[in-house]
Amino acid sequence: MPRRAAATKAPAEEMRKDGASKARRRDAEVIDVAATIFYERGYATATVQDVADALGMLKGSLYYYIDSKEDLLYRLMIDIHDGVDHVLAEVMEAQDISAADRLELYVRRAIEYNARNLKKISVYYHDIDQLTGPRRKEILTRRRAHDEYVTKLIREAQADGDVDPSLDAKLLNNCVFATIIWMYRWYKPGRGVSIEELTDTSARFVRYGLKGQPTSRASSRKAR
Repeated sequence: MPRRAAATKAPAEEMRKDGASKARRRDAEVIDVAATIFYERGYATATVQDVADALGMLKGSLYYYIDSKEDLLYRLMIDIHDGVDHVLAEVMEAQDISAADRLELYVRRAIEYNARNLKKISVYYHDIDQLTGPRRKEILTRRRAHDEYVTKLIREAQADGDVDPSLDAKLLNNCVFATIIWMYRWYKPGRGVSIEELTDTSARFVRYGLKGQPTSRASSRKAR
């Protein structure tokens, strides 16, 4: 009797796991399609009907997954932050390298993630202010964690002599994120610049840009 019960339980457990897996795939599909619609039509003008049509489902069926259009935007923002927070966690765990190396690693991983998720990233930066109340506050809090950590790395690298200590760390932080963020406005995959080249060039730009000008003594020796 116990064996028969165990045999019955195993297929049931597998069915539950399979159902959960299908639900996750469907959720991911809904988010991906919503990102494409918001990217192409703009969040303000796009409708839930547009997303439902692109998914090939009735609008009423889409409301099984959401309560409003803002729900789609919020879930897209959460999806983005789950990805970039994974990048942050990876860099924070790399304690065996210098602050400057961790900063370069962060830039590389963040740009690579953004380049592979351009539509979502574009919607994120264009439409984050469309979120309201606690949702907007949650996303901004998660974003602030990245700002604070990068500023901390810059200050540590300044103390190590790897970043110009005469420059304001918060201002440098803004410059770093300008490099990470704004590539979504001009980068076109498959049009001459690979993700690898984009990542490497951007990381080197940040690394050597933060280092700053050589000292006057070094400049003098070079001039001779």
